[in-house]
Amino acid sequence: MKRSLLAGVTLILLVLGYGYWGAVRHPVVRHARIELPDWQTDAILRVALLSDLHVAGPDMPPERLARIVEQVNTLKPDLVLIAGDLVSDKRISTHRYSEEEAVAPLVGLRARHGVVAVLGNHDHWRDASGLRRALEANRITVLSNSVIVRAGLVLAGADDDFTGRADPAALVRAVAPLKGPVVTLSHSPDITPALLPRFRLVLAGHTHCGQVALPLIGRPATMSRYGDRFACGLIREGERTIVIGAGLGTSVLPIRIGAPPDWWLLELTPRAAPATAAAAH
Repeated sequence: MKRSLLAGVTLILLVLGYGYWGAVRHPVVRHARIELPDWQTDAILRVALLSDLHVAGPDMPPERLARIVEQVNTLKPDLVLIAGDLVSDKRISTHRYSEEEAVAPLVGLRARHGVVAVLGNHDHWRDASGLRRALEANRITVLSNSVIVRAGLVLAGADDDFTGRADPAALVRAVAPLKGPVVTLSHSPDITPALLPRFRLVLAGHTHCGQVALPLIGRPATMSRYGDRFACGLIREGERTIVIGAGLGTSVLPIRIGAPPDWWLLELTPRAAPATAAAAH
């Protein structure tokens, strides 16, 4: 009996240790090239998508976020987008950082078209106004059911859908008079079905790709009312592309198994012209 109990405790400790290593490992950088129709440019725009920073001890102190900022800068994005949940209030957190401490490393991000963020459910549960002030003090634009134009793109930033603050109708109205391809930034991907076809690219986080994805069993939870439809990664639905990051930090427990931390480097391009046959001679 004692041996089996010891074996069980040892197994649990090994799994937790492996999960914690998975949570604090260097983030995976995922790449994708996405064509945008009606974009009048010859350039390729490199966009970094970060999500779910969840700054809190033990797994995501500001020092670790600062190292991730250096990793992002190394790949020279033109624009950085942050899809919410900058803070975390896990009950087992070893340290809770103030809003100012949590976002301070983000001032080091370098992108010629700036840094834009939306808030997530944890941000609202903590102090949305305080986080917005802290972000803006670090030269980060915060969108809340509002729209701006950067690099010829119409950036539509949704407030958090998980807490019922998203307003797709407001985004539709704001986008209507503007020209150019629409890029939607939202914490939760669940806003996607409520968007008009013109909203062809949706960038989100929130699901953590399950945070724990087990062989055979899969993801116990995605925190999406659509289940696995918007669980993780690059998804194409007709003319629409959705990119959902696994995030950088953790929620509930500081572990990741089968869903490593990541961020995306997207190359946005105009739609390629169709090939034409060469003239016969």
